[in-house]
Amino acid sequence: MTKVLLGIIILSGIPFALMLFKAYFKRKAEGKLEKESFIQIGLIGAFANFFDTLGLSSFAIETSLFKNFKLVDDAKLPGTLNVGATIPTLFQACIFIASIKVEPLTLFSMIIAALIGAIVGAGLISKLPKKTIQLAMGIALLTMAVILIADQLKLLPVGGNAMELSGSKLIIAIIGNFIFGALNTLGIGLFAPCMTLVYMLGMAPIAAFPIMMGSCALLLPFAGMKFIKEDAHSAKASMAINTMGPIGVLIAAFLVKKMDIHLLKLLLIFIVLYTTVMMFKSYKENVSISNKNIA
Repeated sequence: MTKVLLGIIILSGIPFALMLFKAYFKRKAEGKLEKESFIQIGLIGAFANFFDTLGLSSFAIETSLFKNFKLVDDAKLPGTLNVGATIPTLFQACIFIASIKVEPLTLFSMIIAALIGAIVGAGLISKLPKKTIQLAMGIALLTMAVILIADQLKLLPVGGNAMELSGSKLIIAIIGNFIFGALNTLGIGLFAPCMTLVYMLGMAPIAAFPIMMGSCALLLPFAGMKFIKEDAHSAKASMAINTMGPIGVLIAAFLVKKMDIHLLKLLLIFIVLYTTVMMFKSYKENVSISNKNIA
């Protein structure tokens, strides 16, 4: 089953890569390629995807740097982020699925749940006010962070070393990843809640990596092709990130596989706290925008 999953992930990347190269070289032949530095954008992509592989969103890092250095037009930023993340995420998924042995049924069912959530659940989730979702997720993640810290202080033992789930725990994991897949389409990242969920259900922190990377790897190629087809991305930036991003992935993946359980738990706490802060920040920005519109 694992080999089948890897095959599906690799195959999903082929039409995306062909479309990306075609769009880039067409723009280049027409003399319409963006003027920004390929190397500068590529280095940002490698840097961002290094941290993305550790579980910290490359989108947040790239958005900040692209805006500060004025490298990507704001109108094309969402498309560039999605297109640029595709091949690095495929690398992440293949590396972690092949090297970290999560029980196949657990791995496959959670990944497929995220994919179905993105396709089916997004329509339902999108009807809710985004600021309400952000507030709820922020509170939930903050609660999880407190529990994780209590675990580190031996006040409230949670987690475990399992590499598989069964029975009611597997059902909870499937439902959770379905919801996270739907939320991911609204720009609310899957990494932190997915990592926390599997740990709370008794799995080893390392088990989260193939699950969350595999979940995103099946979502991005289709989203990326849509942005390319609509020409809603920076061709040069997308190509630069997809070319150099995997370098950051390879370095970070090597470090993750070498981390001991204590460091992985600390990494998990940091990721959850970081995501919580970003979630509340986004919520505050949305509230401010809503108040201005009312005024």
